[in-house]
Amino acid sequence: METIPLVMRFIRADMRDRKATELSVPQFRTLAFLDRNPGASLAELSEHLGVTCATASANTERLVQRNFVHRCDHPSERRRVSLKLTTEGKDHLDAARDLTRAYIADLLDSLSEEQIAKIDDSLAILYQVFESKSTP
Repeated sequence: METIPLVMRFIRADMRDRKATELSVPQFRTLAFLDRNPGASLAELSEHLGVTCATASANTERLVQRNFVHRCDHPSERRRVSLKLTTEGKDHLDAARDLTRAYIADLLDSLSEEQIAKIDDSLAILYQVFESKSTP
């Protein structure tokens, strides 16, 4: 079970080293979370990131200033804000994901088709197990 944390550490280290996306890892995670959860609150984001609301707010403010995130008042709760990706934020996230995918593809290029198929099958099984547990 050490494989997934190892892969995640590798991806985070690669993102920090290359700085090609001009995003910190928490900023990338913020954009990815908002891509999956448009209209999320700051509290939901801070819970996902495992940081305080103040830290999530500061991180979000930097993304708002770069026009990657739009912050708007929640329609029914005046003290709550909704966070959404802007088109520019979505484009930047997609570009960052593409760079990461290309780098991983280069690393896996030396594997045989059989090895790739085994990895793909194993990941599909893991996805099914965890996806079934994540839906209430």
